[in-house]
Amino acid sequence: MPTPPAVNPLAAQMGDSPAPLYARVKQMITQQIKSGNWPPHHRVPSESELVSQLGFSRMTINRALREMTADGLLVRMQGVGTFVAEPKSQSALFEVNNIADEIAARGHQHSCKVISLGEEAAGSERAAVLDMREGQKVFHSLIVHYENGIPVQIEDRFVNAQVAPDYLKQDFTQQTPYAYLSQVAPLTEGEHVVEAILADPKECKLLQIEPGEPCLLIRRRTWSGRQPVTAARLIHPGSRHRLEGRFSK
Repeated sequence: MPTPPAVNPLAAQMGDSPAPLYARVKQMITQQIKSGNWPPHHRVPSESELVSQLGFSRMTINRALREMTADGLLVRMQGVGTFVAEPKSQSALFEVNNIADEIAARGHQHSCKVISLGEEAAGSERAAVLDMREGQKVFHSLIVHYENGIPVQIEDRFVNAQVAPDYLKQDFTQQTPYAYLSQVAPLTEGEHVVEAILADPKECKLLQIEPGEPCLLIRRRTWSGRQPVTAARLIHPGSRHRLEGRFSK
C-alpha cells in the first residue's frame, strides 16, 4: 500500500480561511508566536523556505513578512534573516535615561559597538546648537547599542570639549556616554525633538534593517547649569522601539 505524502506542519495550519493569501500567512505566523512554538529570537523560515513549504508566491510571502515587521512582530536583519521580535523596547518621552539601564531593567543584556570616536572643529550649525564659536573643538562619537545582540539604537553624539575634556579617553563599551557625562557634567536641563525618518543606507546597515524601514529619530540637547553639554541624534528602528510619556494637567 503506497505511503501518503508527508504534510508540511506549517501548511497544515493554513486552513481554508477566505482571507487573502498574505493575510493567511500572517495569521499562521502569529499563531506560531502566540502558541510559543516560535519564541522571541526564533529564526523564521526564509522567504524561499516559506514559498516551498506553503506553495504561495514569493510576493505573497514577502508582503506578509514585511507587514509583520512593520507591526513589530518580526525583526528582519539584512544578511542574517528574519526573527520573532521581543516586545518593543520603550523609553520615557520626557526623561533622559541611560539606555544600558533601560535594557537591564527589562532583564535583557546591553552591549555596544563604537563605530568612531574623535575630535573635530564645530561647523556653523554645530556651533549654534552647542552655543559655541565656529571652529571651536568638539568631540564626536558614533555608537550602536544592542539589546540581546540586536541593534536598537544609533547614538550620534557631539560633546562640548570644554565641559568634558577627557571624553575621548573613555572606554564606551564599558560605560555609556550618558553615564560618563552624568559624572562630569550632571544634567540639569534637556530638550527632545522627535521625528519619523527613513534611515540612510549606512544607518540601515548599522541597524541591520531593510532600506525604507521607518525609524524614530530623537534629537536631544542637554545642559549642565547654563553650559550646553551635548547634541545627539538617537535613531531607533520603528519596529523595535516606542516612546511613552505621561503628563497631568
